[in-house]
Amino acid sequence: MSPIKSICVYCGSGFGSDPIFKESAAALGRAMAEGGISLVYGGGNVGLMGTVARSVLDNGGYVTGIIPDFLKSREKMLDDVQETIVVPDMHTRKRLMFDKADAFVALPGGIGTLEELVEQMTWSQLGQHTKPILMLSIQGFWKPLLGLLAHMREQGFIREGLELNYLVAEQTKDVLPMLEAYARRVGIVENEELIEERF
Repeated sequence: MSPIKSICVYCGSGFGSDPIFKESAAALGRAMAEGGISLVYGGGNVGLMGTVARSVLDNGGYVTGIIPDFLKSREKMLDDVQETIVVPDMHTRKRLMFDKADAFVALPGGIGTLEELVEQMTWSQLGQHTKPILMLSIQGFWKPLLGLLAHMREQGFIREGLELNYLVAEQTKDVLPMLEAYARRVGIVENEELIEERF
C-alpha cells in the first residue's frame, strides 16, 4: 500500500510553449487516479491545472480544488470535482493545500508555481514538515532553478545543516515511485501526523 494518499500539484494556469507539458500533466493525472492517489490543486479549469484535474477525474480519481474567491471567475472553476473549497485569500489556500497533501509536485508553470514550490522547500528546510517535494523537470524546465540553488550553496547561503530536501524527475513515470520511496524512507504520513517507521 502506498504511503502517499494525496498529492498537491503546482502548475501553470497556461499550457506553455511545448505540447509535452500538457501531455505530461495528463499522464500524471492518469497515473495518480490509477494509483488511488487523490489530487489537491488550485481549483481552476485552465492550463495545466485544468489538464491534470480533468485527467484525474476522467480516470476515476478524486479531486479537491481550493481556490480564493477573487480567482473564481478568472480561473474558471472546474465544477466536476468532488470537493471545491472557496477561501478568502491566497494564504488560506496554500495552508489548506499543505494540510490536505501528503506530497508536492511542481510541473512547469509561472511565478505562482515557483512561489508555491519555494515556500514548501522553505518550510521543509526550517523543519516544519518532511513531506516529499518533487520537481517534474520536463524538457529540463527546472534546470535554471536547480542552477540557482547550486549557486546559493556555492555562495554560502544554503549552509550545512540547512540543506534543501527535494526530488527531481525528468519523466512522468518516475514521479510516483520516487515520492513513495522518499515517503517510506522518512516515515509515513498518517492522520496528519508523521509516524516514524521502526526497523
